[in-house]
Amino acid sequence: MITLKSNREIQSMHEAGKLLAACHREVAKLIKPGISTSAIDRFVETYLKKHGAVPEQIGYNGYQYATCASVNDEICHGYPRKEPLANGDIVTIDFVVNLNGSLADSAWTYAVGDVSEEAKGLMDVTLECLYKGIEQAQIGNRIGDIGHAIQTYAEARGYGVVREFTGHGIGPRIHEEPQIPHFGSPGKGLRLKEGMVITIEPMINVGVWESKMDANGWTARTADGKLSAQYEHTIAITKDGPLILTMQ
Repeated sequence: MITLKSNREIQSMHEAGKLLAACHREVAKLIKPGISTSAIDRFVETYLKKHGAVPEQIGYNGYQYATCASVNDEICHGYPRKEPLANGDIVTIDFVVNLNGSLADSAWTYAVGDVSEEAKGLMDVTLECLYKGIEQAQIGNRIGDIGHAIQTYAEARGYGVVREFTGHGIGPRIHEEPQIPHFGSPGKGLRLKEGMVITIEPMINVGVWESKMDANGWTARTADGKLSAQYEHTIAITKDGPLILTMQ
């Protein structure tokens, strides 16, 4: 079932989003060769609790961490771990904030030290895909318009668009209807309405779009072992256009 949020609910989710964005800005300062994703995970958990919020992912379907930390060929849902990040890695940090019962969700891909031109190009295209999708998050447009904008931009530049994982509705649960694929046909799918709150979170690969799962049942990797990046915002559909609730 799709729930339309009131202005009050959207404002409360926006407050959660502002806290999430502030935490991401602090995470950006930590990213360097030698730090572990476990240390980043501990920082995020501590930061959110210090500011009166709950790291909503802990306990979600048995997940144990405040963040997902996906490195290099990991598409999403990477486990934080003790191994240090190396110069040239890219890492996506994804987490959900619960502030007084209101949720916000955002992921960001970070360069670790000096990264390759291939990695820089992937990150730039993926970030642009996010904003191409957000531009389509307008009252009266359809979900397919979002996916089509992302897919055509990425594929025209030779990148693969992940199919198996999508954006989603959010609040008061992490995952609500509708699903928001990052591929599709214009004019197709559910029509967007005022009050919907969704995530747009394209996962873009250097190579093929297909993924494979690790034995832990959570972490998805690119099928060909090439790099993947992801950027995500939580968006409210409003009469004034898309409102980014998790702006950094």
